Amino acid sequence: MTETPSEDSYALTVKAAEWIAAPDLDYRPPRTRNYRPKIALVGAGGISFAHLDAYRKAGYDVAVICNRTLSKAMARRDEFFPQAEATDDFPALLKRDDIEILDITTHPKEREAMVEQALNAGKHVLSQKPFVLDFDIGHRLADLADAKGVKLAVNQNGRWAPHFAYMREAVRAGLVGEVMSCHVGVHWNHGWIKGTPFEEIDDLVFYDFAIHWFDFLASIIGDRATSVFATRARAAGQEARPPLLAQSLVAFGGGQASLVFDGAAPFGPQDRTYIAGTKGSLFSIGPNLGQQTVEITSEAGVATPVLEGTWFNDGFHGAMGELLCAIEDDREPLNGARGNLVSLAMAFAAIASAHSGVAVAPGSVRSLAAAQTRSR
Repeated sequence: MTETPSEDSYALTVKAAEWIAAPDLDYRPPRTRNYRPKIALVGAGGISFAHLDAYRKAGYDVAVICNRTLSKAMARRDEFFPQAEATDDFPALLKRDDIEILDITTHPKEREAMVEQALNAGKHVLSQKPFVLDFDIGHRLADLADAKGVKLAVNQNGRWAPHFAYMREAVRAGLVGEVMSCHVGVHWNHGWIKGTPFEEIDDLVFYDFAIHWFDFLASIIGDRATSVFATRARAAGQEARPPLLAQSLVAFGGGQASLVFDGAAPFGPQDRTYIAGTKGSLFSIGPNLGQQTVEITSEAGVATPVLEGTWFNDGFHGAMGELLCAIEDDREPLNGARGNLVSLAMAFAAIASAHSGVAVAPGSVRSLAAAQTRSR
């Protein structure tokens, strides 16, 4: 005979869980055993400070800083690596045998050709995110890296933010079973873009910002996404030009995901992530991307790991460190270019859906331009 549901069942109450020791997971930025190559950073623009500061703290050998405006290269050199060389001669840099790694931080349009030239010169490359504007170009660059016997990775630095890294490694270790859902809510004030070049990016939230969360989702569900439905809107009171409200629903085999971005919330910022699996769940919450508390819950109880590090600088350390380890071990980087196309597939689909008003299959939209020209 079927048991009659109780008041507790209707109220969704649960028994208090026992607190247990947190699983010891290898979530910190990876380090090589013996490989210590010379690195050149190309592009001394805004985000380069985070790269160079992380590399300095990690003890990486940045030997050259290259920028088309020499004075900018010199300023970054003087600030972070005084012993490095500053140059504006990219072709000459490619001919140097002592430089094995190029970290190319320029904007996507100019970066694609530079990545191709670097790969043809036999250099390993870390490309800034978002990786490419066109899927076909991304696949061609990944194929070129394979043909040249070098590694091509993408600076998806969010993968080594401590809370994301711990949750990812918990999923990879099978601690929560098969993932059935992932829900993200990010609420903050992105109005600082007013008057900056970022204001010219129409799909700023989905393409430049949310790519970190699409990439995180890809890191735990792989290429299982089957459709994406998304919306975007201008927030009440916002002054910046592009819409700062965006949300995306992702369907995947046996599960679902949601990503919500409130980019015009002036007070009470919050960043939270919830993952449910067949054997447990993961939850993180904090006021910003750098301060997060994580809980892992299973039949055994609830654990709260004490995490070390912050997104800035560990994220940038991790992205380069993973590339170096992949070179040393001759394997594909966790942040490899080909795998990053899975993240871009969801981002392009979200943009196309927001413009067309219908769900879009990841991979069916081959470029950012095509996504933005989808009509209702």
